[in-house]
Amino acid sequence: MTETVRTTFERSTRRSALKLPLAVRCPSLRVVSTTPLAVVGTAATIPLPRAPFSPRRDRYTDRSRLAGEAGEEKDAMGNCCSDEMGAGRHSVGPAASSADAASAVADRFLRSRGAGASTQIELSLSASNLGDQEYFFKSNPIVVVYSSNDGALEEIGRTEVIVNSSSPSWNAKIILQYQFEVLQPLVFHIYDIDPQFHEVGEKMLKLEEQQFLGEAICNLSDVITKQNRLFTLKLGVSEHNLPNPSKFGELTVQAEESAGSKALMEMVFHCSDLEIKDLLSKSDPFLLISRMSENGTPVPICKTEVRKNDLNPKWKPVIMNLQQVGSKENPLMIECFNFSSNGKHDLVGKIVKSVAELENMYHSGNGENFFVPASNAHDCHSKEVLKSQVYVEKYLENSRHTFIDYISAGCQLNLMVAIDYTASNGNPRLPDSLHYIDPSGRPNAYQRVILEIGDILQYYDPAKRIPSWGYGARPIDGPVSHCFNLNGSTYQPEVEGIQGIMSAYISALRNVSLAGPTLFGPLLSTATAIASQSLTSNQQKYFILLIVTDGVVTDFQETIDAIIKASDFPLSIIVVGVGGADFKEMEFLDPNKGGRLESSTGRVASRDVIQFAPMKDVHGTGISIVQSLLAEVPGQFMTYMRTREIQAIS
Repeated sequence: MTETVRTTFERSTRRSALKLPLAVRCPSLRVVSTTPLAVVGTAATIPLPRAPFSPRRDRYTDRSRLAGEAGEEKDAMGNCCSDEMGAGRHSVGPAASSADAASAVADRFLRSRGAGASTQIELSLSASNLGDQEYFFKSNPIVVVYSSNDGALEEIGRTEVIVNSSSPSWNAKIILQYQFEVLQPLVFHIYDIDPQFHEVGEKMLKLEEQQFLGEAICNLSDVITKQNRLFTLKLGVSEHNLPNPSKFGELTVQAEESAGSKALMEMVFHCSDLEIKDLLSKSDPFLLISRMSENGTPVPICKTEVRKNDLNPKWKPVIMNLQQVGSKENPLMIECFNFSSNGKHDLVGKIVKSVAELENMYHSGNGENFFVPASNAHDCHSKEVLKSQVYVEKYLENSRHTFIDYISAGCQLNLMVAIDYTASNGNPRLPDSLHYIDPSGRPNAYQRVILEIGDILQYYDPAKRIPSWGYGARPIDGPVSHCFNLNGSTYQPEVEGIQGIMSAYISALRNVSLAGPTLFGPLLSTATAIASQSLTSNQQKYFILLIVTDGVVTDFQETIDAIIKASDFPLSIIVVGVGGADFKEMEFLDPNKGGRLESSTGRVASRDVIQFAPMKDVHGTGISIVQSLLAEVPGQFMTYMRTREIQAIS
């Protein structure tokens, strides 16, 4: 509900000579602490001035009803993050819903072993030339910061009030989590606080009683990708609300990673004498490491790979940062599970140790016996100690460049796109075709995937020149091509931005005949060649190849060979299946689903570079399947940079 409020701008003695009529539209917003982005203050009902620069600002939602529902979900997960983030992943543990959600989060959040897609960020804010200097004296400004979710604003923090300043620099930091795989729109509102409210705490201020000085809007990725993570925004307000709307100054936003995100701890674990859980073979163990929250709920932070058929496993190094752990004295729960393809993994045993205690285990060389909850005990704290032991074979502390360091230093992420034009998609002129272009403008499955990933990655590529190909089609009067330029050019595959992909995609539908079969080998080889050229010219670029397909590849070995070759270059591969085909055979592409890939010459990939998922319920609530695939890119990026010893260069 909105209403037009007409007020007379009468300030303290220093402004008594100035009286300006001011019309603002004030929709009411219920602010609650339901978001994992930051610690939010006390809930309050705040009328917000309506400014035209905010996307879809007609939607302000009362989130109080959602708070209870979200609180129940987050409590089950230890307030880690949304349980939708790991949609489609296997559950861990005996079958509780909280364990299902915890495993999904662990899979998505830190399968990269240390890089992580979620990092705590501190925003510092300053402004210059606030207010129209022809009309206003110096103000007493405060900044209120909101996250924007589909137009609904949710407060995530406020600065302090700076008295008598038109160019303030605020001390208070706005704390939030940076997530690479999602857009994070931020809205900044600046108010001039009347002197009569200077004794009122910032969180208790009623914003409808204050003068609205202006608004700025950006995505968090706008700030992250700028050199020194410093981004300056023009402030604006409705031209119908205040005089001279172009003269309301600037807001500067600077982002810094928390110190704990750069303090890394690397550990290698191995176990002895694990219990046999499978009837016909030895166990397939993996470790899940969780931080224990204050209420005793485990919050997953790291997960090892699965060791097949091994009762004395040694896993690859796991890397955690101090931000995830909290402190070296915080207890960690290390659980060993026997992997099961149906997702119902059996608990082998667990220990609870702090990082400091794990370090002592490394120095002493002593193992720690696993335990399991006692099955027949009435006391829930009773446990049965097992003969199986876990050892810390390596412990190392260091500080390294982070993903954000590379990005803000100028390293670019460049998208490449490949679209399936095989005949199994159906006649593009018919509504049941996966390639049907709806006259209403509703995107088809291919367009939705490209838009969803393109909307994220476009911020990391200043030039926005995107190589785009089709495969499995027959150009006019030509043979079937398994890698043709969408734009019709013979030599140049690049198009201009996401809309350039859309235009070239539709144009190609009119100029080729759908054919087949589905081959990935030529596409992967072409993309790898581009990544190789970038490496040769010493450019700090990393490429993400998106392949959208409606069927299973037929050149299995050629695809595997190309993937293994690609692992040596700055390239990640995301494969998304669309339509109703059975994509079970495509799971061989994702090393997280099973065995390792081996080339025809016996080589294995130097690192994980590819993941696959069918697109199902992509536009449900929370994090989609496509975004969960994109979330693994920072880890693959960091693995490449670290193994090649490439430094972030300012």
